[in-house]
Amino acid sequence: MYEERIERAVNLFLSGFNCSQSVVTAFADLYGFTEEQALRMSASFGGGIGRMRQTCGAACGMFLLAGLETGCTDGTDREGKSYNYKIVQHLAERFKEESGALICSELLGLRKDAPTNNPKAESRTPEYYAKRPCARMVENAARIFAQFLNERQT
Repeated sequence: MYEERIERAVNLFLSGFNCSQSVVTAFADLYGFTEEQALRMSASFGGGIGRMRQTCGAACGMFLLAGLETGCTDGTDREGKSYNYKIVQHLAERFKEESGALICSELLGLRKDAPTNNPKAESRTPEYYAKRPCARMVENAARIFAQFLNERQT
């Protein structure tokens, strides 16, 4: 049912958008967001949050979507907050199982002492896509979120 959204997420990534933007934008219309709004609200999470190589941007995009799906809007709703946190933890575990890690630098195989404060976005070349597993991470996050939506509907 959501295969076209998963494919769209990967195609967005392959067209130059970051991993988080790609995942969020593929599903944003379900929550009333335009493509431009989705691209803007998820832009900062690419490259492991601002290219700091922390939590994978594709996973962050999936978590943002989880908030749109299950997030509470009442600051005193502890049960609602707890439910959302439970969902995010479940999605994170599934992502780690399928991808091998949740941390961008680990997924990219970077050395522990590699600098993580370089904000310069890399050129998207065939070599970039060949040496990075990011398209697969985008696909994993989009597929996991689509499975989550399917499970909620049944």
